Amino acid sequence: MKQYISLLCGCLALAGVVLAASPSAFAIDRSDPGGIWKAVVPPSAMHGEFSNEVPVGLAAGKHIKADCSLNWVADDGKLYCFTTGTSLVFFEESPQTYIHAARKFYDFDRPRLH
Repeated sequence: MKQYISLLCGCLALAGVVLAASPSAFAIDRSDPGGIWKAVVPPSAMHGEFSNEVPVGLAAGKHIKADCSLNWVADDGKLYCFTTGTSLVFFEESPQTYIHAARKFYDFDRPRLH
Protein backbone atom coordinates (compact mmCIF):
# COMPACT_ATOMS: atom_id res chain seq x y z
CA MET A 1 0.00 0.00 0.00
CA LYS A 2 2.90 2.36 0.78
CA GLN A 3 4.23 1.79 -2.74
CA TYR A 4 0.96 2.92 -4.34
CA ILE A 5 0.73 6.04 -2.17
CA SER A 6 4.34 6.86 -2.94
CA LEU A 7 3.76 6.31 -6.67
CA LEU A 8 0.58 8.43 -6.58
CA CYS A 9 2.39 11.27 -4.80
CA GLY A 10 5.20 11.12 -7.37
CA CYS A 11 2.75 11.29 -10.26
CA LEU A 12 0.89 14.22 -8.71
CA ALA A 13 4.17 16.05 -8.09
CA LEU A 14 5.26 15.47 -11.69
CA ALA A 15 1.92 16.68 -13.03
CA GLY A 16 2.21 19.81 -10.88
CA VAL A 17 5.70 20.54 -12.21
CA VAL A 18 4.57 20.08 -15.83
CA LEU A 19 1.51 22.31 -15.34
CA ALA A 20 3.51 25.00 -13.55
CA ALA A 21 6.21 24.94 -16.23
CA SER A 22 3.81 25.37 -19.16
CA PRO A 23 0.20 26.18 -18.28
CA SER A 24 -0.52 27.26 -21.87
CA ALA A 25 0.20 23.73 -23.06
CA PHE A 26 -3.22 22.76 -21.74
CA ALA A 27 -5.10 25.79 -23.06
CA ILE A 28 -7.54 25.44 -25.93
CA ASP A 29 -7.11 27.91 -28.76
CA ARG A 30 -10.51 28.80 -30.17
CA SER A 31 -9.34 31.80 -32.21
CA ASP A 32 -9.26 29.96 -35.57
CA PRO A 33 -12.38 27.85 -36.13
CA GLY A 34 -11.36 27.13 -39.74
CA GLY A 35 -9.36 24.01 -38.98
CA ILE A 36 -5.98 23.01 -40.33
CA TRP A 37 -7.03 23.09 -43.99
CA LYS A 38 -8.60 26.54 -44.01
CA ALA A 39 -6.24 29.07 -45.52
CA VAL A 40 -6.51 32.83 -45.23
CA VAL A 41 -9.35 34.26 -47.29
CA PRO A 42 -7.87 36.52 -49.96
CA PRO A 43 -8.37 40.29 -49.43
CA SER A 44 -10.03 40.69 -52.82
CA ALA A 45 -12.28 38.31 -54.70
CA MET A 46 -10.49 35.79 -56.83
CA HIS A 47 -11.98 34.50 -60.06
CA GLY A 48 -11.33 30.84 -60.74
CA GLU A 49 -12.42 28.49 -63.45
CA PHE A 50 -15.97 27.11 -63.36
CA SER A 51 -17.21 30.30 -61.60
CA ASN A 52 -15.20 29.36 -58.47
CA GLU A 53 -16.81 25.93 -58.21
CA VAL A 54 -14.75 22.96 -57.00
CA PRO A 55 -13.62 20.80 -59.95
CA VAL A 56 -13.73 17.61 -57.87
CA GLY A 57 -17.37 18.34 -56.99
CA LEU A 58 -18.23 19.12 -60.60
CA ALA A 59 -16.56 15.90 -61.73
CA ALA A 60 -18.88 14.11 -59.29
CA GLY A 61 -21.91 15.99 -60.61
CA LYS A 62 -22.25 18.51 -57.76
CA HIS A 63 -22.04 22.30 -57.69
CA ILE A 64 -19.88 23.41 -54.73
CA LYS A 65 -18.90 27.09 -54.48
CA ALA A 66 -15.47 27.99 -53.07
CA ASP A 67 -13.95 31.27 -51.88
CA CYS A 68 -10.61 30.37 -53.53
CA SER A 69 -8.67 30.49 -50.27
CA LEU A 70 -7.46 27.04 -51.31
CA ASN A 71 -6.49 27.02 -54.95
CA TRP A 72 -4.31 25.48 -57.62
CA VAL A 73 -2.89 27.23 -60.68
CA ALA A 74 -2.39 25.25 -63.87
CA ASP A 75 0.57 25.68 -66.20
CA ASP A 76 -1.63 27.80 -68.48
CA GLY A 77 -2.38 30.20 -65.59
CA LYS A 78 -5.96 29.07 -64.94
CA LEU A 79 -7.00 29.15 -61.28
CA TYR A 80 -9.02 26.31 -59.73
CA CYS A 81 -10.70 26.81 -56.34
CA PHE A 82 -11.34 24.32 -53.52
CA THR A 83 -13.31 24.27 -50.28
CA THR A 84 -11.22 21.63 -48.50
CA GLY A 85 -7.67 20.40 -48.51
CA THR A 86 -8.96 16.90 -49.13
CA SER A 87 -10.53 17.87 -52.45
CA LEU A 88 -7.31 19.67 -53.42
CA VAL A 89 -5.23 16.57 -52.61
CA PHE A 90 -7.53 14.33 -54.70
CA PHE A 91 -7.41 16.86 -57.54
CA GLU A 92 -3.60 17.01 -57.49
CA GLU A 93 -3.42 13.24 -58.06
CA SER A 94 -4.88 13.67 -61.56
CA PRO A 95 -5.69 17.29 -62.38
CA GLN A 96 -6.35 16.84 -66.10
CA THR A 97 -8.81 14.02 -65.45
CA TYR A 98 -10.75 16.14 -62.95
CA ILE A 99 -10.63 19.23 -65.19
CA HIS A 100 -11.96 17.25 -68.15
CA ALA A 101 -14.79 15.66 -66.13
CA ALA A 102 -15.61 18.97 -64.44
CA ARG A 103 -15.72 20.79 -67.79
CA LYS A 104 -18.03 18.13 -69.23
CA PHE A 105 -20.53 18.43 -66.33
CA TYR A 106 -20.21 22.22 -66.03
CA ASP A 107 -20.96 22.74 -69.73
CA PHE A 108 -23.95 20.40 -69.44
CA ASP A 109 -25.37 21.81 -66.17
CA ARG A 110 -23.97 25.33 -65.96
CA PRO A 111 -25.68 27.56 -63.40
CA ARG A 112 -27.88 30.01 -65.27
CA LEU A 113 -28.20 33.68 -64.38
CA HIS A 114 -31.80 34.83 -64.09
